[in-house]
Amino acid sequence: MSTSAPPRPPSQPRGAHPAARLVVDQRRPSRSKVVRALARHAVLICVLAVVLYPLLWMVGASFRPGNEAFGTLGLLPRNFTLDNYRDGWSYGSLDFSRYFVNSLVISALAIVGNVVSCALAAYAFARLEFPFRRVLFALVLATLLLPYQVTIVPQYVLFNELAWINTILPLVVPKFLATDAFFVFLMVQFIRTLPRELDDAARLDGCGHFGIFWRVIVPLSLPAIGTTAMFTFIRTWDDFLGPLLYLNNPERWTVTLGLNGFLDATGTSAFGPLFAMATLAIAPIVGFFLVSQRLLIEGVATSGLK
Repeated sequence: MSTSAPPRPPSQPRGAHPAARLVVDQRRPSRSKVVRALARHAVLICVLAVVLYPLLWMVGASFRPGNEAFGTLGLLPRNFTLDNYRDGWSYGSLDFSRYFVNSLVISALAIVGNVVSCALAAYAFARLEFPFRRVLFALVLATLLLPYQVTIVPQYVLFNELAWINTILPLVVPKFLATDAFFVFLMVQFIRTLPRELDDAARLDGCGHFGIFWRVIVPLSLPAIGTTAMFTFIRTWDDFLGPLLYLNNPERWTVTLGLNGFLDATGTSAFGPLFAMATLAIAPIVGFFLVSQRLLIEGVATSGLK
């Protein structure tokens, strides 16, 4: 009588327990999942290429000679040159350093104003009890329905009466008054997710409302604050209509008004320097996004805004 064990199937590793082999098989992705993942990534790469192509083409055109700016749909320049950057930086009566400084000053003040005023307003709506709190918050949200163009005329008349035209005050002062309802709503949604027990603990330690706001709410609301700062910078840096209305002196122009100076009445001149300065104009936005993208994503996800 033979006592030898039956041979194992070649696909099963020698010495492995059947349960362990089952776990390994479950962790191993199936072929259909791999195919779906590859297809999904291929579609996303195609969409990304379509979205980024105009931007990459503009960057490539900024390094071409002026007569070759529109000569090809390719991304890489045949004749590489930096003349567009040199000519664009000193184009007109002022160089672009003045426009960049003006845009940075206005954007920095707008970020400080929006973060401080919207955080204070959001803390009041989220934590304090006062008459007509819900009605006032609904009115703040209702201002989101008003198009910006509707308020242009009354705002211009008001700022003209205050003698603020041709200054940066119309672009900066409203930011310190919590006029951006979107950021107030974003911070209210975030603060409501913080436990009220933290406020009670801080109150037992002797903190008042300002102490609770500064020592508890602000440190825990950094994702929402970072999101507010990021969107405020992008909106202020890219704003064209506001500076066009209120800034008449070229020495106070922002980058967007400086880019508009490359176009003459027919709209057909100096495209090479225009592409070069437009490339430099988007660099601060890209850099700011790369620095604050973690706070931006965390703030949007935590506040429930999709």
